[in-house]
Amino acid sequence: MSQIKNKKILSLILLFSIFAVITAYFIQYILGHQPCNLCLIERIPYIFSIIVLSACLFSNKFDKITLIILSLTFFAAALLSFYHFGIEQGFITESLVCDLNSPNNELSKEALLNQLKKMPVSCKDVTFKIFGLSLATFNIFISLILSVITMKLFLSYEKNK
Repeated sequence: MSQIKNKKILSLILLFSIFAVITAYFIQYILGHQPCNLCLIERIPYIFSIIVLSACLFSNKFDKITLIILSLTFFAAALLSFYHFGIEQGFITESLVCDLNSPNNELSKEALLNQLKKMPVSCKDVTFKIFGLSLATFNIFISLILSVITMKLFLSYEKNK
């Protein structure tokens, strides 16, 4: 009975991860909000979890190592989001990931215009908010919750076998 419950929980995490990635792409491509470099990097744990969970659900193999990997993945996502939040709030200075100072060797008008079109958004700039909070802020809480859920599944793995 508990294995079925765990499979449902992992299926919900998979669906939520898919929803999170689709939402990020919707905000970027449909609503037109350009993500910063850290926003793009924050998608990686969700894409990774989609791959891992899909493999587990389709092969019908769940093991403790999968749960620990997922828990660590979501915890790392929470740390990355917290770092991004710190940059947004000005507690942390932008890193090389966010560095917008790229050397420009061409000084023609067309080259400068093309470079401005390709210039990434600063990690300090919040271009999209929900209820006054940035997506990095939401991602901190969501990633921590998913990390706790997967860690709880890991800790109760032997009982549910």
